[in-house]
Amino acid sequence: MKTKYLLIFLALLVVLAGCAGAPRTASQSADARPEYAVVEREVVAQPAMAPMATPAPGYATGEGVAADADRMIIRTGSLALLVGDTNKAMESVGGIVAELQGYIVSSNSWRNNEYVSANMSVRVPAASFDAAMERIKAVANVVKNTSTSGDDVTEEYADLDAQLRTLKATENELLELLTQVRERTGKAEDILAVYRELTNIRSQIERIEGRMQYLGRMTAMATINISLEPDIVDQPLTSDSKWRPQATIASALKRLVETLQFLGGALIWILLYVAPILILILLPLVALVWLINRLRRNKKQA
Repeated sequence: MKTKYLLIFLALLVVLAGCAGAPRTASQSADARPEYAVVEREVVAQPAMAPMATPAPGYATGEGVAADADRMIIRTGSLALLVGDTNKAMESVGGIVAELQGYIVSSNSWRNNEYVSANMSVRVPAASFDAAMERIKAVANVVKNTSTSGDDVTEEYADLDAQLRTLKATENELLELLTQVRERTGKAEDILAVYRELTNIRSQIERIEGRMQYLGRMTAMATINISLEPDIVDQPLTSDSKWRPQATIASALKRLVETLQFLGGALIWILLYVAPILILILLPLVALVWLINRLRRNKKQA
């Protein structure tokens, strides 16, 4: 009878876990799952299970989200700038980001003829987003384009937090049930049944906590994508690069060969394609003109 009541209680816990539902986003940010032996030692040594009931990172503790924030917004900005010196502008942007306690995510520069262009992606604290945008704009000679956007994830975060609380309550009930099963029956099949459900609940908790940590980091730091292009008006009239006549000669010869190849190809097309077509078109016309002239001569002679 005890085993029967135990299985009924276990079924009720499974239904409760199913009502909690899976998280809406399938973020797989959990790095590792707890080992069985570790969980069993915790159950025996600490029946109250206090360590399992710690709040989700980035929410109750305030990590990644300000305690007084009403909404959780992922902010993103984009800037297209014309600058006098691209390399100096990149250094200036890096200094501004460092002063605001941010960091550079990516940086890429390339040379097009004599001019250098670059793209940068930086992250700054969300509270300094507007200040960073204005200070980076000041680096440019001309601001070609600017845009900002925000993604409100408050509802998603609140939904994840509700699911997390339900799953942790279910986890605590399963841990208590696991302790009772060991003390009362000690049957291996009963212990394994409870432990399978406990492992499933723990994996869902880790997925939700990982997603909440990601949202916390994204709302705490704003992203700014920057395009740096050289301002032609501000460029020097003389080039700093050395003149290389060998390269000029090689380039001229290359163009000459390409031109000769084009002319040779055109001649082949004319001889093998255009000329036969013209012959086929003109031959009937020539024959018709000759016939008309012949008839006219015969008419005059008559």
